[in-house]
Amino acid sequence: MSSSNLIYGKRTNGGQQGDVFTHPYVVKYMLDMVGYNPDKDLSTLSIMEPSCGEGEFLVEIVHRLQLSAERFSFDLNKAYHTCIHASDIDASKIKKCLDRLNTLFPSIIHPEQIIKTEDYLLNDQPTVDIVVGNPPYIRYEQIPENKLPIYKKLFPTFYYRADMYVLFYEKSLRQLKPHGRHCFICSNRWMRNQYGKVLRKMVAQSFRIERIINMEGADAFQEDVLAYPAVTLFSNNKQSDSYLYAEISSVSQLRNEETIERPCPNDEDWSRMFAKDSLHDLFPLIEEQGFKIGIGVATGADKIFISHDLRGKIEDSLLLPAIHGQDLRANKMNWNGRMLFNPYDKNGELINLDSYPLCKSYLESHRKALSNRAKAKHNPSKWYGTIDRIYPALQHEAKILLPDISGNSFIFIDEGNYYPLHNIYYIIGGTTKQLYLLAAILMSDFARGQLASLTNHMNGGYPRWQSQYLKKLRIPVINSIPKDLADKLLHSYRTRNNDEINYYVSLIIENGKQDSKGRIHRKKPMQLQLVFD
Repeated sequence: MSSSNLIYGKRTNGGQQGDVFTHPYVVKYMLDMVGYNPDKDLSTLSIMEPSCGEGEFLVEIVHRLQLSAERFSFDLNKAYHTCIHASDIDASKIKKCLDRLNTLFPSIIHPEQIIKTEDYLLNDQPTVDIVVGNPPYIRYEQIPENKLPIYKKLFPTFYYRADMYVLFYEKSLRQLKPHGRHCFICSNRWMRNQYGKVLRKMVAQSFRIERIINMEGADAFQEDVLAYPAVTLFSNNKQSDSYLYAEISSVSQLRNEETIERPCPNDEDWSRMFAKDSLHDLFPLIEEQGFKIGIGVATGADKIFISHDLRGKIEDSLLLPAIHGQDLRANKMNWNGRMLFNPYDKNGELINLDSYPLCKSYLESHRKALSNRAKAKHNPSKWYGTIDRIYPALQHEAKILLPDISGNSFIFIDEGNYYPLHNIYYIIGGTTKQLYLLAAILMSDFARGQLASLTNHMNGGYPRWQSQYLKKLRIPVINSIPKDLADKLLHSYRTRNNDEINYYVSLIIENGKQDSKGRIHRKKPMQLQLVFD
């Protein structure tokens, strides 16, 4: 059994954890991006592949070095041993890589000497001009328990439940010589999720972001994997004001994609990185317009506080009709009768149980379970409280309802009938008409495109309507929408005509742009000399 098997285990498709082999087309493209081209003397450039596997990158690197040696008359064997560095944890993969090298480049003597069988993260590495590759796709759960404390001690970017590729980014970026270049194809999740925040800050403050090519949906690998890939090009230079961004859906687009100039972040907030347009100079945030974004109540004991058969067990005045994410499916709202037991008064304080005999009896029957919760142990006198306080007035407010993960194309508004539960985010504020306009805008491709840029879609392509992302969406000023467009947009919402919604939202956006000072949206073609043999 190989060392990789021992460490990472098997995937459900029979492959090993971490094994996702890069499409040869992408390999060539990435080497072009870092400037490792045979039309220059490559004997002066050092290059590292930190997870070489069976040699997708390494074979192409040596091929280009051979072409350069022929052109500039330097010794290929000497340059190979001097300039190329590679490692992998799996000896069986290295053997396959060496078999390829021996077959393709017979003039190279002892090719195995530059490839180390090691845990790249735990060994000293040389400083190099270029790092390129595809780091292993190892989820936090697959990292061996005995390695976790070691990695966490060595790598400040190992934050929260980071995947292993985050550590590969940190280690390999620190390998770069001044002005060195770094290009990985990897999951883009670290640029969006909580666990990537320390790495994002490190890159933003210590390196230069040159290009990000988002490849979600593209066939970037030699098998179908749900990896949300992106190609990132960083360099060991002072950060610039902007970088180039492109979004492609097919590897074939790499030859002629256009890039958009985007402002560089200066800390861990990269929420603008994947925006379709630079909207910060155009439109305000939702909450900047007087709306409030919230999440439904978390009780800490749903089976006790939420049920279909609470009537008769608890005083009716303490029951609230509760809306659940499951009630909003297939573009329909079907409340299934769930009631929320509210142990708070109108001021948000726990009720006196002696004033509610049915409630007291019901709670006493569940006292043991409720008292064992962490919240109750921390404050025993409030053993029957919910994790979140319940404010009954929220039921009667008009609110947009957004299930956390939803396949709905329609966005619902509750005009004051239900209390939202913990798997529903809500928006309140403004007039009811303004909420309907906001709901229509949120249904548009304009808003959903922003949401897609902030968070990865779940399986099935469903967006996540979470407050952390909703608070970053930028929308036209609701109060500034011309009356004729507002009326047409509301009609399109009521008739659930998404095509019309997109059309009228586009007109509203164009109207808003006329009052702005302009955008950073300057298209530039990729200036790359691709090498295809």
